[in-house]
Amino acid sequence: MIQTQTQTQTQTHERERAHAGALRARGAAMPPDGVPSTDILDSWVRCMQSGLDARAPMPVAVVEAADLARRRDGAEVARRLAQAELETLARQIAGSNFLLAFADREGVILDLYADNRFAMSAQDAGILAGSHWSEALCGTNGLGTALATGRPVAVTGLEHYLLQLGDISCTAAPVRDAAGEIAGVLDASSYLESRQRHTQALVQMAATHIENGLFAHQMRARLVLAVHPRPEFLGTLSAGLLAFDDGGRLLARNARGGHLLQGLDAAPGMAFETLFGEPFEHLLARLHRGGDLPLRDRMGSVLSARCVSRPAERSAAALPAPRAATGIGPARWRPPAGTASDERPVVADDPEVAEAFALVEAAVRMTAPILIQGETGSGKEVLARHAHRASGRGGAFVAVNCGALPAELFEAELFGYVGGAFTGARREGSVGLIASADGGTLLLDEVRELPLPLQAALLRFLDDRLVRPVGGTAARRVDVQVLAASNAELADEVAARRFRADLFYRLNTVRVELPPLRRRRDFAPAARSMLASLDSAASLDDDAVERLAWHAWPGNFRELRSVLTRALLAGPGRALRRSDIERLLPAAAPVASSVLQQDATERVRREFERVGRSVSQTSRNLGISRTTVYRHLRGAPD
Repeated sequence: MIQTQTQTQTQTHERERAHAGALRARGAAMPPDGVPSTDILDSWVRCMQSGLDARAPMPVAVVEAADLARRRDGAEVARRLAQAELETLARQIAGSNFLLAFADREGVILDLYADNRFAMSAQDAGILAGSHWSEALCGTNGLGTALATGRPVAVTGLEHYLLQLGDISCTAAPVRDAAGEIAGVLDASSYLESRQRHTQALVQMAATHIENGLFAHQMRARLVLAVHPRPEFLGTLSAGLLAFDDGGRLLARNARGGHLLQGLDAAPGMAFETLFGEPFEHLLARLHRGGDLPLRDRMGSVLSARCVSRPAERSAAALPAPRAATGIGPARWRPPAGTASDERPVVADDPEVAEAFALVEAAVRMTAPILIQGETGSGKEVLARHAHRASGRGGAFVAVNCGALPAELFEAELFGYVGGAFTGARREGSVGLIASADGGTLLLDEVRELPLPLQAALLRFLDDRLVRPVGGTAARRVDVQVLAASNAELADEVAARRFRADLFYRLNTVRVELPPLRRRRDFAPAARSMLASLDSAASLDDDAVERLAWHAWPGNFRELRSVLTRALLAGPGRALRRSDIERLLPAAAPVASSVLQQDATERVRREFERVGRSVSQTSRNLGISRTTVYRHLRGAPD
């Protein structure tokens, strides 16, 4: 024991001396936030030991075109999945002066996306397709250091070993295949002033999507189970994936699967019976009956399991769709089991909406405040309720309409009060809305309506999580996931001095925006889903959907619900046609303005290109007739 402690102390001292040497090698140039993390310092040591000069111009190494083509072919599946993630990330952070890249396992960039302002500087810095960004060559950097450590990493400004890169911030995450080997690395880089705090979470989520897609492709001829302690999470990134051969021996597991089986010997080759205590044949028989099923592992933990692929289905098991807002499978998000029947069904086939749902799933795992922006009726509360379900919290979901409470009673309603605190107060007092969400989720809807004095009190609560009731002296600690929603741009409210800047920055830790209904690419399934929630026997033909799609929908889903409700008044179970819809919408119909017509045309053209220039597929995806698709492709939507 004494020898071990001495060895540990010696190793610590050697590491500290190495860190000091690396600092001297960089000329003691330090990041503005002080001493970097141990991971960054360790990277500096590796750079120093490889002979890199921190002040020298950065070497630019670009592989030949034939070599780049060979590397792209060798990483074909991972690259196809990564390209979809890069496109999604590009939409998510558009206008933020970012560069997005996917590199192979040796750090050679295979594909990148950049806005024009960053692209020009990136070329000067040698950030090009085919450029080599290993840590040994380019020093501490997102791509190279993620590959060197095998872990996600963020490198900010002067944390780069080469001082020439001191004005860039980057975050990267390695991508592993089903065998756990690194197949590539995903990176997002920006100038320091345009860095976004939630970028690291987005990059890690995108890397997990690619990993799950790789897993599904590589194990497509095997039995693959999704497992999670809670059945509603089986279709999310939180699910573990386990692949078994025909004899029931474990072939592969993703990182989450390994975590869920912690404490067990879950190495490849381990028999199913050894892990779960039941014969593999029993599992197959239970799977044959369909549905999710419980599994009890040898540690006594109960998991829910779902079959996501089976050997008998290998003819239908192709490469999964490149973007999956759930764990693996088609590019769509579906609400978890157990959604209350009075909640509006959720359709998220639109990439922006799917990304919003995936982002809140990541944010609630860190209990980060979330700001949801979107027009009235665009689905902000639906997204908030999903955040509550995804958090796994056992407490209540409490929604507070900040515009509906009288200003003089707001503090008492929000923070509670002691008995007799004011005229009309109940003798027993009230715990308040925040405390009633203890262990759960609090949604502050239309948060811009919060009176300024209450904004200060809310900020104090976000800092210390203590609730002080009106008229009382004792404070109570409350654990809540806080979400705020607004149909107005809060930054404008801050500029007009109607909203506190410090509270805005606190709530804006993670920001998601829901597009209006008129801009959604999943309008047809969303409209049909809304109709099904009103009358499961009713239907909408393609012409009716097309007529609905050209309306501007200023009231979004609330307005759509109203129109469909009126259309059903003539009788239940109806097949609604264009004429049924036409009489309920303004005569000026086709999208009310030429601007909206142009937006619709652009939407059709984008989908046409996305699906490989197939008119029939575009028609099916958008829920419009092929004739309408042709009209838009000719540039004449009318």
